[in-house]
Amino acid sequence: MDDFYRIKRLPPYVFNIVTGLKIEARKRGEDIIDFGMGNPDQPTPKHIVDKLVEAAQNPRNHRYSASKGIYKLRLAITDWYKRRFNVDLDPETETAATIGSKEGLAHLALAIIEPGDAILVPNPTYSIHKYSAVIAGGEIRSIPLGPGIDFFDELQKATKECWPKPKILVINFPHNPTTEVVDKGFFEKIVAFAKEHNIMVIHDLAYADTVFDGYVAPSFLEVDGAKDVGVEMFTLSKSYNMPGWRVGFCSGNKRMVSALTRMKSYLDYGMFQPIQIAATVALNGPQECVKEICDMYELRRNVLVESFNKAGWEMTRPKATMFVWARIPERFRAMKSLEFSKFLLEKAKVSVSPGVGFGEMGDEFVRIALVENEHRIRQAAKCVKKALEG
Repeated sequence: MDDFYRIKRLPPYVFNIVTGLKIEARKRGEDIIDFGMGNPDQPTPKHIVDKLVEAAQNPRNHRYSASKGIYKLRLAITDWYKRRFNVDLDPETETAATIGSKEGLAHLALAIIEPGDAILVPNPTYSIHKYSAVIAGGEIRSIPLGPGIDFFDELQKATKECWPKPKILVINFPHNPTTEVVDKGFFEKIVAFAKEHNIMVIHDLAYADTVFDGYVAPSFLEVDGAKDVGVEMFTLSKSYNMPGWRVGFCSGNKRMVSALTRMKSYLDYGMFQPIQIAATVALNGPQECVKEICDMYELRRNVLVESFNKAGWEMTRPKATMFVWARIPERFRAMKSLEFSKFLLEKAKVSVSPGVGFGEMGDEFVRIALVENEHRIRQAAKCVKKALEG
């Protein structure tokens, strides 16, 4: 397998090491408290499931669908953007449904990247932001992102030093894994920067609704001129507890959306149509469930940060996402993130994601997903306290 060109460009998946150890521990009967994968643990809201069941009863919905999404779903997407961000989009030319945002990002990269193109990506970052470009033949230029770093300054420096001239900037705010957030002014600078340097922008807005303490996440497309330079991805996975449904969309620049639509037309027939119908109901229907889901993550965040701080592991409250990006306690920092994650699994029976899996600049951190209930979070804090003191 190592002889295949694209496989050779992909490094070993760091998270598989911790996952393998976790599976072995569970086989031995150990109770592992799992904060590793950002996999929502609550059910999809009932009204969405009910619509799926109803639509699945209709044989007409069992046929091939449209790769860019049925019209009513695309219309629901554009209506959602208008309500949420006062952004006008054409459902025919400026949005396309995707099989989750990962599929959209991967196929968009295949559509617009040529071998050797330079792609600007934060480091650390969620793996698909980087490896969609790598799989498509692009060359990655890392931009440092994290506490105390001015990302825009670093972006400007990297662009001046980059050869060949960068073609695409991939960003994601609120950010996974660092939980960094931005305001609309940041996106205004990004749009001006992209126009100046003739760079396309791909923004992943996966955590638009998972925001706390009064923070409101802006859309990249809110900025005048944003549609001239880029697109925005969104997914229903987190906002509506629909991770396994695989529903997302790409909206914005007509040329980029058209390229994605063309690529998808060769590769898939879209989602199972009842899923698209249910997703339409999710976007158009009552939104109280979105707030309830957000409130749950906020409570878990509060419990986790408070209990882990008491346990001797200092961390701050993120303003958004379903994660805590925690710097490894100073006494253990030399271990780096993979060995520290192994240590927690062995000594505390707690599983986290090593920061190095998101990029080498994340190696002093681990990502803790808010996917366990408050009781389990407090139990984990007690176990971590014993491990750190032992």
